[in-house]
Amino acid sequence: MSGKYIVRQPIRDAAGNTIGHEILYHGANQAFSSDSSTSSAEFAAANTIYSFLTQNSPKVLKGTLNFMTFTTMLLMKKTPRLFDKSDLVIQIDDAVIIHPLSMHLVHQYGREGYRIAVNDFQFTPRYLALLDDIQFIKINAKTASDVTIRNTVEIAHSMNIKCIVTNIESASVYDRAVALGADGLEGPYVADKLTTQAHSSAYIQSNFFQLMVAVTRDEPNVEEVEQMIAADASLSYGLLKMVNSAYFALRHRATTITQAIMTLGLGQLKQWIYLLSASNAENETDPGSEEFLKRSFMRANFCSELMNYAHDMPISKAEAYLMGMFSTLNYLIDAPMEEILSEVPVADEIKAALLTHEGRCGKLYDLVLSYESADWERITVLAEELRIPDNMMTSIYFICMENVNTLWEQLTNPYQQRPESPEEMAQEVPEG
Repeated sequence: MSGKYIVRQPIRDAAGNTIGHEILYHGANQAFSSDSSTSSAEFAAANTIYSFLTQNSPKVLKGTLNFMTFTTMLLMKKTPRLFDKSDLVIQIDDAVIIHPLSMHLVHQYGREGYRIAVNDFQFTPRYLALLDDIQFIKINAKTASDVTIRNTVEIAHSMNIKCIVTNIESASVYDRAVALGADGLEGPYVADKLTTQAHSSAYIQSNFFQLMVAVTRDEPNVEEVEQMIAADASLSYGLLKMVNSAYFALRHRATTITQAIMTLGLGQLKQWIYLLSASNAENETDPGSEEFLKRSFMRANFCSELMNYAHDMPISKAEAYLMGMFSTLNYLIDAPMEEILSEVPVADEIKAALLTHEGRCGKLYDLVLSYESADWERITVLAEELRIPDNMMTSIYFICMENVNTLWEQLTNPYQQRPESPEEMAQEVPEG
């Protein structure tokens, strides 16, 4: 039997900035979707899922617009009021618009300050009555012609309404939507489109990549690692910023590379290695770098946490973390994944999983990718094969997302050397 899953998929503008996420839900009663039956089961499913989102993972929904599709019943139940107006976009479709009570509810939520989005908008009388209340129009790339999209975009822009083109599954459809003036883009291709940080295989010779190779060896050379970091100002800055963040809650700040490495340990350092690449100021101007790094961390965390439930796995949790982290290396380095992995000393099972999706590691990797793309049927099949309880998947996913968001918020705050305490100053040996 299929489980209940929730996943967030990004909605991005043409520059690569994330303007929001759509919350996709799959379960026995399809609580968020328009094909739900008007039964007590829908109430139960909706209550369960919203309770989870609001009580267990409040940070997940902060800092971004969350597009959620509501049925008439959920609007009547006043479910949108469970969420902060600044975080929620009430998304409705045709089944809501034709319902005799729904229009009044939509107008009411609009007056209260909630943003409204309409799926598969059409210029027909029943849709036109909503124009004063809506902020977003969503157009299906699979069913709308170029003429329809262009006309809809032009009319919407004249009314200060933004247009999001959905179901973008390829580069050609993506480019077409951008050319037609879409404000937002959504779909499998958009979710998977990551901005590359480097565009030359020479990046393999960079300090960062060589450091990554050094720390992932079975027996890393501590002195070599320390010298690599110390020789690169951006790596040094990134390491000290990371170690002294609130995440690690050190009693005494680390002021040298040696102290930072001793605090983290090489095992931890290899797990945070990507953050050092983010320390380069050039990356901060790239709108895709945050999404890229968050995707890397999310995959790493998800792979690692799923290892608590997966059976008969030939790798450790730490190795699963690296598998998820390294799965995005081909976006970071413009070179074939096979060439990149040949330089990195990771387990053969991990290389096989990332290159050919083989073995049980390949199944774990595929499960993470399937969850990202909301491939509900594939999620269920792979979870069963790995003997992961499907009722745990959503909980694990949102816990990982919250951890990633929290960590990212802490580690991307400007690094400032805090004043030394009297105790720390007393421990310093004066010169001479």
